[in-house]
Amino acid sequence: MLYIACRTKLTYLRWWCYLVKTHNIIGTVYLIVNVKMILFRKFRVLILMVFLVACTMHIMIDLLPKLEKRAAGTNSGTGGCSCSHNPSEEPRNWAKQQARSGPESGWPNKHTLRILQDFSNEPSSNLTSHSLEKVTGTVDKADSEKRIPLVPGNIKDTGAGKKRYAPGFSRLAALYDHPLYKIDPPSLKDDDTLFSVNTDIRLYPKTAGNPEWHNEGNAEEEEYSPTGGATTESYPNWLRFHVGINRYELYSRHNPTIDALLKDLVSQSITSVAMKSGGTQLKLIMTFHNYGQALFKPMKQTREKETPPDFFYFSDFERHNAEVAAFHLDRILDFRRVPPVAGRLVNMTREIRDVTRDKKLWRTFFISPANNICFYGECSYYCSTEHALCGKPDQIEGSLAAFLPDLALAKRKTWRSPWRRSYHKRKKAEWEVDPDYCDEVKQTPPYDQGTRLLDVMDMAVFDFLMGNMDRHHYETFEKFGNETFIIHLDNGRGFGKHSHDELSILVPLSQCCRVKRSTYLRLQLLAKEEFKLSTLMEESLLRDRLSPVLIRPHLEALDRRLRVVLKVLSDCVEKEGFASVVEDDLRSPHHESGARGR
Repeated sequence: MLYIACRTKLTYLRWWCYLVKTHNIIGTVYLIVNVKMILFRKFRVLILMVFLVACTMHIMIDLLPKLEKRAAGTNSGTGGCSCSHNPSEEPRNWAKQQARSGPESGWPNKHTLRILQDFSNEPSSNLTSHSLEKVTGTVDKADSEKRIPLVPGNIKDTGAGKKRYAPGFSRLAALYDHPLYKIDPPSLKDDDTLFSVNTDIRLYPKTAGNPEWHNEGNAEEEEYSPTGGATTESYPNWLRFHVGINRYELYSRHNPTIDALLKDLVSQSITSVAMKSGGTQLKLIMTFHNYGQALFKPMKQTREKETPPDFFYFSDFERHNAEVAAFHLDRILDFRRVPPVAGRLVNMTREIRDVTRDKKLWRTFFISPANNICFYGECSYYCSTEHALCGKPDQIEGSLAAFLPDLALAKRKTWRSPWRRSYHKRKKAEWEVDPDYCDEVKQTPPYDQGTRLLDVMDMAVFDFLMGNMDRHHYETFEKFGNETFIIHLDNGRGFGKHSHDELSILVPLSQCCRVKRSTYLRLQLLAKEEFKLSTLMEESLLRDRLSPVLIRPHLEALDRRLRVVLKVLSDCVEKEGFASVVEDDLRSPHHESGARGR
């Protein structure tokens, strides 16, 4: 019994020890948890304070460059101007900004600090876009000094049928002085202008929601009339271009606004950039400080590179220099149906990346292995790192085409071209297999009357001279109905092959055998030695910032293709007679603008 009693007490004692140990463990855990909570509560304020200090320092880093620039401007005698320091002294390349040091160095922005820290010490990063601009400016200045002023002179006969041109003679000025380029357009009626005159309406740009409107040379607020009136001279050039559009032309022959607008496209500061929706290749919409807009096509190929012979016309790259050259060619042919286009050297950092609000575009910027700034955007084709657009190191060429009036103000109608290609690797379009296809077209509105069929013939000649096979649609202003001109838009696939003449582009002309008399006479004039098309194009393109725009083989191809066009017309005249082929559009009083297509 005693043994059993002792064993029972030992069992109870053992369980009691277990309970005591468990209690001690629970107490220890509870104590640890309480200590952690106490520590967390005590350090929570400290963590918050560290976070606030970090945010404050981040903000100060962003604001410090601006404060230093403002202080430097005040010390230099600018009178406390709120603007930044002289742009000519601003380092514009990311890499150089990161590499520079010392109190006088330029401060990079916060994106520069994050993106360029990996290669800022590379030797090649010391070349800045600013230094490139200086070199470019020096070259341009030297070139301009070498060029002879284009002042009309006299042509002297040296005998043996050869002519020598006096120094400073401009063939382009002589061309525009020719009677064919002095024919007065039809008198305009109220319905013939794109915008009706209403002097009671005034436009106040400052009230449009943007306080940064700058009146050129006038500190007081000006009032702008959208159409007509004495205040037209105070319009920005893009608006004056829009107001001048009428039923017969995008702009008049000797309109000084066009040359001023071309200068604006090159010199106006860019305030915002966005990707253009639609299309197979990347295009950017650029907005300028004077509220004008232009379509930017960046350089994708060098001028010397031809389209490979195995490439289909619909898979070729678009060329920025083709857009520039197309505008000048259209002007020399006296069509005046291409909106003004100018070449521009764009700083990808300062004029695209830093001003865009398009996050999709901004995210595609990167640094290439050669330390060049690149981006690729978003589009149907050729928008990837393999087809990225890269600067040297951050400058890129491109064409800027002035925008036409907004569709809300001036609607445009899109027409499918009768001679549209199949855009298929194996199928052919109907016109490619039916030699009598034009007979059907001439019986179909709007080609059965008016000048539309003749305008399509003009467009075929224009495209053949450029080698442009990508004319699937065209546009007209809806207000003018069917009695108006065709707008020659989207010419980026021209001037791709100088060694090949694509005769299928001339099929509309060879099938229909119709042409305007004015076009026929100008083509003959441009085939003469004194008005040689290639020479005129070369002289005209010298005015562009990206000169030389076309290489010599492309200029020579223009003369060769012009002879082909005249040969096709000669065959038509021999087959059907001059009166049946050449439609007289020069008869007064209204130039027979209602000349009928047959």
